[in-house]
Order: sequence, then C-alpha cells, then structure tokens
Amino acid sequence: MNTTTAPVSAVDPRQFKSFAEFYPFYLTEHANLTCRRLHFAGSTISLLCLVALIVTLNPLWLLAGLVAGYGFAWVGHFGFEKNKPASFKRPLYSFMGDWAMYRDIWLGRVKI
Repeated sequence: MNTTTAPVSAVDPRQFKSFAEFYPFYLTEHANLTCRRLHFAGSTISLLCLVALIVTLNPLWLLAGLVAGYGFAWVGHFGFEKNKPASFKRPLYSFMGDWAMYRDIWLGRVKI
C-alpha cells in the first residue's frame, strides 16, 4: 500500500496561478452530491436575496444573501464533503468557482 500519496484535500489552493488551473481542483473539492446541492441551493437563495436588495434597497438582504450562500456551502463542506472550504485560503477563486459550478449545473455539465 502506498502511503506517500497525498489526498486531494491536502492540495494547497494557493498554488494555482490562474482560475483555469484552480477550477478542476475546486470541482474535486465538491465531489459529494449533497455538498453540490447545498451549494446550488445557497447560490439560488443568494440570487433571490440580491433581487430583494435591488427591489427594496434594504441592506439586510445583502447580509441574508451572504449568510445563505456561505452557510449552505459550509454545511455541505463540513457536514458532507468532510473538507475545509477553499474560500479560507483562496477567497476570490472560490467565489468564482461557486458561480462557475452554478452555471455548469444549469448547463448540465455538473450533476446535482
């Protein structure tokens, strides 16, 4: 048995020099179907909160959108994926990855 091979989660997301390099890693960090579903739900709720913010101009909708987006994602990671979100080490690429995965779910490229 080879014990020297590091698990995918041991990859430091700061090593990627471009989002194109980062995104395949991002998808491996979202292999669990429930985690992806929670991300999708959180992102959808966040978009609805953005619409509510624009319509009402109530800044509490911004807070609600952030809580929903990150809350659902973090439950998915800690509860189901059993890894630490890459947003802790690579926040911009992770944010971009969330929306790229959301798009790819709608396009049928990523299963939920």
